[in-house]
Amino acid sequence: MTTHEQFADELPLYAMGSLTAAERAALDSHLEQCASCRQEVERLHGDLALVALSSVGPSPPQRARQRLLKAIAREPRAAAVIVRRRGWMLVPIFAFVVLATFTTLLWHENRRQREQIAALNLQLAQQRALLKQAQDVLAVLTAPDAQHVTLVATQSKPQPGGKTIYLPRRGGLLFMASNLAPLPPRKTYQLWLLPARGGAPLPAGIFRPDPRGTATVIMPPLATGVEAANFAVTVEPEGGSSSPTMPIVLVGAGQ
Repeated sequence: MTTHEQFADELPLYAMGSLTAAERAALDSHLEQCASCRQEVERLHGDLALVALSSVGPSPPQRARQRLLKAIAREPRAAAVIVRRRGWMLVPIFAFVVLATFTTLLWHENRRQREQIAALNLQLAQQRALLKQAQDVLAVLTAPDAQHVTLVATQSKPQPGGKTIYLPRRGGLLFMASNLAPLPPRKTYQLWLLPARGGAPLPAGIFRPDPRGTATVIMPPLATGVEAANFAVTVEPEGGSSSPTMPIVLVGAGQ
């Protein structure tokens, strides 16, 4: 047997890492000068990888199987055990990859569901607020003890007008106006409640009419239990004022 043939027979053992340190050093020296043996070692490494993955992938080529079986037949039993152990080492890695992928998908799905729940909760809160406002408006409109005051212009004709429905015990107020004159830039109309017991007028909401001159004030924040002697409307700076600016544009009829 020539030296090259001896090294060629040891290539499968070299690929499996079963040579002694001295044998491996001699074969390494041979591989540096022999291209055909280097190619054979590369093919053997590929065949071993296919065998290690055979439990989760396709069957290895028949040529690789025969070559590997011949090499294993020449090896002690311990070498075969090493090959099997290397194959089983891939199982925990594969399981970890599957678990990590599943965990990532589950996290994204939970996040999507949380966002949907938050959006639904926001819609529910908005609907509840609208329902509460509708109930308050209905209570003011239908209350038998609500004050109904019609507001008219003090000078101009045809006169713009407004109507106020006020329920003191709830602090609920509805105001509807029509035929209002357009406002100058940075100005607003402001509604005032004139307390029955005297004192300074109370702000009851600001508003700007639409192009047809109509406007509404619905349930402004007012204290409960304040009896009203009358209502009035003035023109104020944008954002409203803490006290009315003369002249009064609208005031309760008969006042």
